Amino acid sequence: MRRVADIMTKDCHTVTPQDNLYEAAVLMKQHDVGFIPVVEPSSRKLLGVITDRDLVIRGYAEKHSGSTAVTAVMTEDVETISPNLSVDEAAAKMAENQIRRLPVVEGGELLGIVSIGDLAVREIFVNEAGDALSRISEQDAPGHAIH
Repeated sequence: MRRVADIMTKDCHTVTPQDNLYEAAVLMKQHDVGFIPVVEPSSRKLLGVITDRDLVIRGYAEKHSGSTAVTAVMTEDVETISPNLSVDEAAAKMAENQIRRLPVVEGGELLGIVSIGDLAVREIFVNEAGDALSRISEQDAPGHAIH
């Protein structure tokens, strides 16, 4: 059985509550990502995530400046997954919750990120990953919530 720990991205970029929207946006641009976990600097405890969508919808569209703390616009109630769960359980959780990325957390500490791409690129449970992505993409249509 392949576990989440076997396929997750371990060296994910993070921000802390002391970082601001501008710093998060620059980090996203530098690393070509649209999702960054917000962690406590000393413990790597996951506090939430900030997405490019959070920056736009809750940040700039609400007239927050680039100097606003990431905590003002981050998503706090984040679905997570254990590194010991199977890859098929990760795919099922992503499909069920209509999400593309799951922080991998153990004891509150961020260990990495698993994404739909991690499932598909590694050709593990490609059908499940494709099915999950298909169902998530249906939600991206106008009038549907995007997570």
